[in-house]
Amino acid sequence: MPEKQNVEWKSKWKDEYLEWICGFANAQGGKIYIGCDDNGNVTGLKNTHKLLEDIPNKIRNAMNIVVDVNLLGDNGKEYIEIIVPPYPVAISCKGVYYYRSGSTMQTLSGLELESFILRKRGASWDNMPLPGFTIDDIDDELVKKFKGLAVNKGRIDKSVLLESKEDLMEKLRLTNAGCYTNAAMLLFSKNPDKWQLGAYTKIGFFETDADLRYQDEIHGSILEQIDKIIEVLHLKYMKAIISYEGIQRIERYFVPDDALREALLNALCHKQYESCTPIQISVYEDRLYIANCGKLPENWTVENLMSKHASKPYNPAIANAFYLAGFIESWGRGIEKICQACEEDGSPAPVYTVHPGDIMIRFTASKDRVLRIFADKVTDRVTDRVTDRVTESEQELLTLLIEDPAYTYVTLAKKLGVSRKTVSLKIKSLKGKGILQRIGSDTKGYWKINNE
Repeated sequence: MPEKQNVEWKSKWKDEYLEWICGFANAQGGKIYIGCDDNGNVTGLKNTHKLLEDIPNKIRNAMNIVVDVNLLGDNGKEYIEIIVPPYPVAISCKGVYYYRSGSTMQTLSGLELESFILRKRGASWDNMPLPGFTIDDIDDELVKKFKGLAVNKGRIDKSVLLESKEDLMEKLRLTNAGCYTNAAMLLFSKNPDKWQLGAYTKIGFFETDADLRYQDEIHGSILEQIDKIIEVLHLKYMKAIISYEGIQRIERYFVPDDALREALLNALCHKQYESCTPIQISVYEDRLYIANCGKLPENWTVENLMSKHASKPYNPAIANAFYLAGFIESWGRGIEKICQACEEDGSPAPVYTVHPGDIMIRFTASKDRVLRIFADKVTDRVTDRVTDRVTESEQELLTLLIEDPAYTYVTLAKKLGVSRKTVSLKIKSLKGKGILQRIGSDTKGYWKINNE
């Protein structure tokens, strides 16, 4: 039987295993078997009776806890079983805190230790008071926006529209010990960066893992970041496959809108803001990653995450505000909705990767959604049909119109690095050759390439 989350096999006792016992006590408990090889086969011990006295004493002196230490036998060979229960309070081993994560032992320090102790006390970082953050730092327009969203969703009464922002903060439980909380700051401050480092989202476009082409940062209240992120992703980072039904323009991105929005809301809602690290979105031609500092609830695995589960938000106060605003549900269905949106769109299922300090979701484009491959094929087809009738500069313009048939004269001029008049002359020439025609109005229509 191999080692796993809550089982360790050791051939002999070493005092350093006190750290493993501490890690088990701080996680979900576990067992250590002394006198077994790495596969769980009993090799035996010679000094079992002395260890039965020494081990409990060492554990009590180092951690002030009591565990079961049992003598077991197999085919005449004796070995020791140490059963460590999970403790509801934080346990240190000689002043150092350890935590069992997967099959590894983590040493907790700094912000990670602070967060761990808060959780053991039933508290959360987002509910901690933030001295110096006053009612004047709470933006009136953000409060108004939140009220409107919550009332329209039917999750708060219309009477709240007439209440002061002080009363709203109290009703949302965004006060603690006479101060406004970290959640109040993230939700209702126009500039959370002033109070908390890393309270923003970073977006980058990569040609390869080592080749970053350009990047952006999205700052501001987390109530507003979601729409800003999606807008920037669509306008600058994710090229849509464009089709038309009549004159209606249809845009399809390789990540379905509903799945993308839900994944971003999960990141904003469950992030460990105390890590001071921004959410990171890495966009490639054929895939997109969303990574944020966070962790699964205790005892959870990726399997728990992907199956039906109860809602256990890392930031309960933020999650409550997001729920009232209609951004999320309160049933823990976020992952289910992401997978469902991908399935209905015909896109590959997302893949989650969970590390000790961060969680990442990867969306992958199906083959028919990779724009460059699609565009190259169309370009080749157009080139085969019209190359003998167009100039090189006219072909450049046609390539752009394959990319987006709704490009305006101004956009085409900017992308080609020429004047609007030059673009107009090229389009007139292509129209005259019967290669290009305008469908619909100048403002709402699009260009059609006649390549037959």
